[in-house]
Amino acid sequence: MRLHIEFEDELIERIDAIAGPRGRSKFVREAVEKALDWERRWMLIRASRGAIPDNGHEWDDDPAEWVRKQRHSDPRRVG
Repeated sequence: MRLHIEFEDELIERIDAIAGPRGRSKFVREAVEKALDWERRWMLIRASRGAIPDNGHEWDDDPAEWVRKQRHSDPRRVG
């Protein structure tokens, strides 16, 4: 599908400096895909706010010790 988008000349010059005049479409397509992925990730992060309570965890007293115990409790771990 084709889409007509207008850009300021200065922005086109900046795109061309990176992608070249024959690479504009690919550059813009990839930039939009990255922006959409970034937005999707932030939507997931915002949606997960509050999913874990602020306290009442095993790691509250000593997070570093809890991590050490987790690492050493896996028999597949080497070292």
